[in-house]
Amino acid sequence: MSKEYTCLGMMSGTSGDGVDASIIQSDGLDKFTILKEKYYEYDESLFRDYHDLKKKINSSNDLKKYFSSIKKLENTITIFHAKVVQDIIKSFEIDLIGFHGQTIYHNPQEKISLQLGNGNLLSQLTKKKIVFNFRQNDIDNGGEGAPLTPIFHKYLIKSKKIELPACMLNIGGISNLTLIHNLSSHKITSQDVGPGNCLINAWIQNHTNKKFDFEGRISNIGKINEIILEQALENHENNFQRRKNISLDINDFDISFARGLSLEDGAATLTAFTAKIITSKINFLLREYNNKKIKILICGGGRKNKSLLKQIEAYSNKNLFFFNSEDFELNGDFIESQAFAYIAIRAVLSLPISFPSTTGCSSPCSGGEIIET
Repeated sequence: MSKEYTCLGMMSGTSGDGVDASIIQSDGLDKFTILKEKYYEYDESLFRDYHDLKKKINSSNDLKKYFSSIKKLENTITIFHAKVVQDIIKSFEIDLIGFHGQTIYHNPQEKISLQLGNGNLLSQLTKKKIVFNFRQNDIDNGGEGAPLTPIFHKYLIKSKKIELPACMLNIGGISNLTLIHNLSSHKITSQDVGPGNCLINAWIQNHTNKKFDFEGRISNIGKINEIILEQALENHENNFQRRKNISLDINDFDISFARGLSLEDGAATLTAFTAKIITSKINFLLREYNNKKIKILICGGGRKNKSLLKQIEAYSNKNLFFFNSEDFELNGDFIESQAFAYIAIRAVLSLPISFPSTTGCSSPCSGGEIIET
């Protein structure tokens, strides 16, 4: 009988607005129970400090240039996570913590994926076993360090008995798709498929005092500038057609092509741009199943943007059927934090967390640094 661990998973995605925290009990395989979940929003100062620094770091040279600022922010973010731990584990006895940290730079071409989060400091502050730095071992084994959640997506699709093939589409700052072909095979296809919320959020933050386009209401009343959209899509295609990368970073995209548009028209055009890129990639990745009905479960903050989802459905092949994760009793806000709790348990058990068909690594490999108390 496999041992079950109680693990806290903490995830702060590329939107950089706070920490999703999930306490689960699992064996890292087929046993899985959610015990508690809670979202902790960054205060305005931490939100701005992170996004201001992120904008400055566009190359590995910038990592050296802003080294002291990076380390200072890393300590601040780690202390924030320690406070999350102290709050959420009340009345729970946890065995370990899966600590993703906050991505500040991800460039698979340079074999760098840096998350702000000091595992040693978090262990000292919480007196708990920590698993962190999940991506480095995958990179060392020829992978791109992302995406890492597909093995958990496979568990969820299996647990809900969804007819295969089936997919999960996570729309965070970046969008990624996991395709489960069948349960008897270890093959899982996964890839980042385009921007998610990053461009829309950046536009809204630059032009209003809001952090995102709530339910897509701003873009919904705007008018798509078709000329600018087509040129932007053509430029994107030219820039990315030679790239073989599985993973993307928000620095791979920018909103400059929408400059000069009104708030509403810019939001509408960026939303259409995002939807077109996502669906073009999904249609391509699922081309072998054109004659089969495929269910795609959507999770992440982007699932709440009604304008974006409407366009994704409109541009997708007609054999694809999209569902909100909640339609299958899955809380789409916490799937990533659940995943890193699940992955942390697998790391402790030396089970693989990444695969050649998900990250491009040479063979299935485990990952994560483990800090004992």
